[in-house]
Amino acid sequence: MFKARRIILAALVSCHGLAAYAAGPRAEVMHWWTSGGESAAVKKFADAYKAAGGVWVDTAIAGSEQARSVAINRIVGGNPPTAAQFNTTKQFLDIIEQGLLNNVDAVALKEGWDKFLPETILNVIRIKGHYYAAPVNIHMPTWIWYSKAAFKKAGIAGEPKSMDELFAALDKLKAAGLISLAHGGQSWQENIVFTAVLANQGGKDLYLKILRDRDPAAINSEAFKKVLLSFKRLQSYVDAGSPGRNWNDATALLITGKAGVQIMGDWAKGEFSQANQAPGKDYGCIAGFGANSPYIIQGDAFVFPKTTNTEAIKAQLLLASVVTQPAIQVEFSNKKGSIPIRTDVDSSKMDLCAQEGLRIMKDKSRQIGNGETFLNPDQNGSLADILTAYWNRNIPVEKVQKDIAAALRN
Repeated sequence: MFKARRIILAALVSCHGLAAYAAGPRAEVMHWWTSGGESAAVKKFADAYKAAGGVWVDTAIAGSEQARSVAINRIVGGNPPTAAQFNTTKQFLDIIEQGLLNNVDAVALKEGWDKFLPETILNVIRIKGHYYAAPVNIHMPTWIWYSKAAFKKAGIAGEPKSMDELFAALDKLKAAGLISLAHGGQSWQENIVFTAVLANQGGKDLYLKILRDRDPAAINSEAFKKVLLSFKRLQSYVDAGSPGRNWNDATALLITGKAGVQIMGDWAKGEFSQANQAPGKDYGCIAGFGANSPYIIQGDAFVFPKTTNTEAIKAQLLLASVVTQPAIQVEFSNKKGSIPIRTDVDSSKMDLCAQEGLRIMKDKSRQIGNGETFLNPDQNGSLADILTAYWNRNIPVEKVQKDIAAALRN
């Protein structure tokens, strides 16, 4: 009897496998989209892939570093997923150079990716003429979000339009007994705050001199010293519960009106949407202080681990095509908080923050890569360690400048 049951079970499993195979290319997609807004967004991709005839197998791993680590271990170990999420930076350059990724040239060339992708993204995904990743969105990491309810309680009438006005608003929030700056005390979040100050106070020229050129004179300049001092000043506005807090928990403080401001990427908008809050009504979004502030481009992409399996390659190519289509780009970004990778989309279906991002993106002079497009992983890690130590301890700013110069030495 027991043996018969096992035979029946095996038959059912076999039939299920045949059904999945018959349904179309099967793609195991590994990603770190696990928060409420992120989960709603990735479901849009899954539904679109299924509608295109594929079978989506979802492998979600909390935490970007953990997810990338698992993906790389599986790739190196010979048991890769069909696709894995990385950021559109130098994160996957090593595995390209080691010959561990398939290219998706067939899709990129047929659909003309070079005609609609920003140069910053093309420079990351296209290596020696081959396309090794499908970009899925554009995130701007240094948006300044604020709670309308908190601003009203603190008597702040207008939106800050400069760093000085931001500090004035933070002072009023503090005086009103609110958390001025909602922040998660994690290294990558401190790096975002630093980048926001560098972009808005230092401007595009200083930003490039520090991160792209790694110019020792610029790093040791008075202008950069002022950026670091402003960055450190922001630490005085966070609350005692900040260390270790997740970014979405910091966003929740704005949603509930307990905090006034958060400096975070536009993925935070997905959390506002999940809470049924609307930009312009419940919260405000500031892309930068004035037309001279750069619009920093980062985002997410799927890479395609090396395989010679014909069905797996079909799944990879189908996935690369599906996630880059205009309509699904809008649907995904509306849930994720990002903006599409292309401008030939119907922006009327997007909220005012996304429309502002798309408007700025049309000015190519404001487009700029994030730090990870200029720094290798070791340099980026060293910079993040220095900034976090400075954020949490009393370290002379001049020492921080010298440490950064050493860490970013060409």
